[in-house]
Amino acid sequence: MERMSEKKAPLLTPLMRWFLLAMILANIAGTMTNMLMPIYLTELGASVGQVGLVFTLTSVVILALQVLGGWISDSIGRLRAIALGSLGGVLGFIVMLLVPSWPWMLLALSINQIPYALVGPSFSAFIAENSTDENRGQVYGLTDTLYQVVGVIGPPLGGWLAGASGFKAMLLCATLFYSAAAGLRLWMARTMRSGNEAAPRPLTLASFRASAGLIGSLILGGGVVTWIFITDGVRDIAFRLSGELQPLYLEQIAGLTLAQIGLLGSVFSGAMMLTPMLSGRMADRYGERVPISAGFLIVFAALVVFLYASAYPVFIASWALFGIGVGLLSPAYQSLISKVVPRQSLGAFNGLFYSGLGLISLPAPWLGAQLWEHFNPRLPFLITAGVALVTLLPAWLKFRLPKAETTSQFHDEIGHGAVE
Repeated sequence: MERMSEKKAPLLTPLMRWFLLAMILANIAGTMTNMLMPIYLTELGASVGQVGLVFTLTSVVILALQVLGGWISDSIGRLRAIALGSLGGVLGFIVMLLVPSWPWMLLALSINQIPYALVGPSFSAFIAENSTDENRGQVYGLTDTLYQVVGVIGPPLGGWLAGASGFKAMLLCATLFYSAAAGLRLWMARTMRSGNEAAPRPLTLASFRASAGLIGSLILGGGVVTWIFITDGVRDIAFRLSGELQPLYLEQIAGLTLAQIGLLGSVFSGAMMLTPMLSGRMADRYGERVPISAGFLIVFAALVVFLYASAYPVFIASWALFGIGVGLLSPAYQSLISKVVPRQSLGAFNGLFYSGLGLISLPAPWLGAQLWEHFNPRLPFLITAGVALVTLLPAWLKFRLPKAETTSQFHDEIGHGAVE
């Protein structure tokens, strides 16, 4: 009877449902603004080169904050860290709503990195604490699928509001969405606790050094984590060459309207809803390298279609392929990381790991803007497409895990050492 009840147990607990509701509300606000922010910066007087500079400088801020954000999450708990980060997010949205020029928007975007630094490292760790090794890929797949409602609602709503009533009206609506999410997160932090969460630990320099040492040994150890870092570093540089420039390419080169650009974000999220559950099942059954490799191949195809697109329906097809590819990548990557990193250090790992990646790719947005201005607007996207294809080989050859018994033993041994 116990086994039957376990099989019938839902993948998402009531706690995780509240968690996802707050995450969806907060990220509707984010997707309303993120895709259109490069365009808004040009309306505030920034050139293409200055837009690249803004995103490079804000990356410096999140690098500094993420180093501490994951460690804080491991120490005080996921829900408390998320609530703390959300307060910074509310402040950031209010400042964005009030700024008169692009240099002030640089300050606002820097403040708005606070929730990314605290919430980002906590998200995957929270899901890992509320799932098992056997179903973790499916849980990540299901949460990614539900999360895509963010992209279905946010970009078209942001594009419609910006086009019909101006960017200020759009930012006001986004601020209201985020404030609702922050209120819900504060309530959760006061009344709920994650199932397998460790007891709160003091924020001391010694505990930070221990976490940093553990993460450093994993990254430099020559195993799966090392190869994740290498491939993610190269990929992050390439994708950041072109990522922030996509809205400008669509507006200035392709001639699309704000509403059409916002709709592409919705197409991306709608297509992404199709594959995370498939990715999770493939990861649980065949290993994470299968959906990761397939995802890179589809992203490469999407970039090729994007570069040769001239009509709006072709851009829609490109964004649909992007969504399918990223939908395969995300759950598999999260599942892979959660299986090779001790659970009580996942927050610190996410913070330090992605800070390291961010440091490597720090000049990429500025460099991409220079390639746009001095060579060809298509060149950053060509480089990104090439890297997506090349990354297939190391992902297939190196993203292999040992047997489940070996992995569990690895977790226990390193985990106990970290606590001591």
